[in-house]
Amino acid sequence: MSEIAALVHDVFGTVVDWRSAVTADGRALGARRGITADWERFADEWRGAYAPSMNRVRTGELPWTNLDALHRMALDSLLEKFGITGLDEADKQWLNLTWHRLAPWPDSVPGLTRIKKKYIIATLSNGTVRLLTDMAKHCGLPWDTVLGSDLVRHYKPDAEMYLSAIEFLGSGDPGAVMMVAAHNNDLVRAASHGMKTAYISRPYEHGAKQSRDFKAEHDFTYVATSFEDLADQLGA
Repeated sequence: MSEIAALVHDVFGTVVDWRSAVTADGRALGARRGITADWERFADEWRGAYAPSMNRVRTGELPWTNLDALHRMALDSLLEKFGITGLDEADKQWLNLTWHRLAPWPDSVPGLTRIKKKYIIATLSNGTVRLLTDMAKHCGLPWDTVLGSDLVRHYKPDAEMYLSAIEFLGSGDPGAVMMVAAHNNDLVRAASHGMKTAYISRPYEHGAKQSRDFKAEHDFTYVATSFEDLADQLGA
């Protein structure tokens, strides 16, 4: 078997707790503007628009559209659905950029910092390079480099995303790159291209009502409860 040289990571939900951060920014904006709303449900529905919006690009219904623009389209629709008014354009831009300011799970930074001492660590995310860079600077994520969807103009689970990581960081050797994610389907797709896989458990990504990805459902290379646990297993 090839030795692992690099670990590439899903970010939303695996490395960062998007739900708490989006909810907190919604509440902060609501407090500034005197708006009352169910911001947890707003966060859930905003995230719920993520896959369908990317699928519109994947199927050709939309031309290539980066994630910031897809987030903004969903935001405008949700503001209308929730009856939220009184926001100016600066407010909407600030709220849309909440996805650049997401907060890490408590184990992410210390665990990744340990793993980085032994391996190249990078993102492999549907976010843009700028979004992922802003997020890393905001919360101290120690990436060696960031790989985003705008580099190849495709979204996971398109093959082009996984193949780009193999090309960029594995010198063309799929087994030299390991995909790390809290989502079974992401890891299954990575494995189909020959990549190694590591499952990180995030049973509260979607809050108390989470209905999927409670556990590893396949025979992944590693199964871990946290990044600290993964670091232990990797000897980092």
